[in-house]
Amino acid sequence: MVDVTQREDFSRWYIQTIKQADLMDYSPVRGCMIFKPDGYEMWEHIQEEFNKRFKEEGIRNAYFPMLIPESFFTKEKEHVEGFSPELPWVTEAAGEQLEERLALRPTSETMIGTAFSEWIQSYRDLPYEINQWANVFRWEKKTLPFLRTSEFLWQEGHTAHATAEEAQARTKRMLEVYKEVVEGILAIPVIDGEKTPSERFAGAVRTYCIEAMMKDGKAVQAGTSHYLGQKFAKAFDIRFLNENNEHVYCETTSWGVSTRLIGSLIMVHGDDQGLVLPPTVAAKQVVIVPVGPWKKKPEILEEIRRVESKLKAQGIRVLVDDTDNSPGFKFNEWEVRGVPLRLEFGPRDLQAGHMMAKWRDQEDKEAVALENIEEYILEGMPAMNKRLLEKAREVFKANAYTHIDTLDQLKAHIEEKRAANEVAGWALVGWDGTDESEAKIKEETGFTIRNIPFNPPVKKEVDIVSGKPAKETVWIARAY
Repeated sequence: MVDVTQREDFSRWYIQTIKQADLMDYSPVRGCMIFKPDGYEMWEHIQEEFNKRFKEEGIRNAYFPMLIPESFFTKEKEHVEGFSPELPWVTEAAGEQLEERLALRPTSETMIGTAFSEWIQSYRDLPYEINQWANVFRWEKKTLPFLRTSEFLWQEGHTAHATAEEAQARTKRMLEVYKEVVEGILAIPVIDGEKTPSERFAGAVRTYCIEAMMKDGKAVQAGTSHYLGQKFAKAFDIRFLNENNEHVYCETTSWGVSTRLIGSLIMVHGDDQGLVLPPTVAAKQVVIVPVGPWKKKPEILEEIRRVESKLKAQGIRVLVDDTDNSPGFKFNEWEVRGVPLRLEFGPRDLQAGHMMAKWRDQEDKEAVALENIEEYILEGMPAMNKRLLEKAREVFKANAYTHIDTLDQLKAHIEEKRAANEVAGWALVGWDGTDESEAKIKEETGFTIRNIPFNPPVKKEVDIVSGKPAKETVWIARAY
């Protein structure tokens, strides 16, 4: 069990939980972190789920250099302005000053745009669609493991198309893929929508996103998909010969998710005992713990090993904890680490022909006949995912407010929740579409517009700041 509860101090709970679960360690480099095996394996399972879907979409993986020449960034004005404050630069190599500075990639539109300009010549080359799994660098002033670090892991997809319609369709389809994985595999409910102009990706025409609510009511941007139009195509001369024998510019897109999904998993599902992991991405899905005087009866461990082999044959990630630690210590250890299912087996269980099963998200144990263990687990894992998703949806419903119509009401709501040590959550409000109103919300409350949802539960008629007719209905919240 962690030393501080979520209600007492959510940030401290988060740090303690990921450390006690042995997911990461701090790096000697400021703002960077080390992924320990359990943490990295979670990322591998997330990768597997996305890769499967990308390939179904006809998108193949590639890899591009981490170092990007400074001249590449100057070709797209908005892009370089958007990333300049966050760029780390390489200026010297082999004891000599470089003729041109090289940036550690914050994203790869410039590098991939240059390649596309050489690879794409004809309409027969389109669409050109690739994905890259890589590390990127953004020199963050304030960091938090998994959620915001100076170096992080992600995937970035890049596509080029013959028409704006095709590019926009790809942009929206990839957001749908993100939502499918984040909700269906990670059991995190999200709100899909469009970013405001001030929150768009640097150089994009439109940015779409999925936003998730953490248990402390803050938002995490869980994935973004950008329609880039012809901005990067013109900057990097990505042209093709169309069917009318005309040289025209491509329409391009980019889209990405990162290891902040791991942080989101922890903050959405974790409890005061530690991690609660969906079976889909847990490094170990099942732990088997021998109990009682099991060392005196060799047949107990023999039966456990038999069950272990059967489960592994089914592709279930299982671990047998036959260490000398007490059962109570083991139970606590695997709860802290968030293993979805614990099976207990001792002399009485051997005699009865069953194992005692305890799902991480449920209080009670139940006896499961040895011959039914495989079926029980294969049916129980998706059932647990479904429970976690429904529970997270209930948290969202309890902390998403649609009754707030003015800035004063929002301030009063925030103060009331603060005084009661409760979550301020999200608010659905009207926005007149101006930068001034958007900036005023942030300045006076710390809330920012998370997105313009595709399907808001209600439509707001007036702007929360100006009282003028609302152009859009938006979700606002404090964010990580």
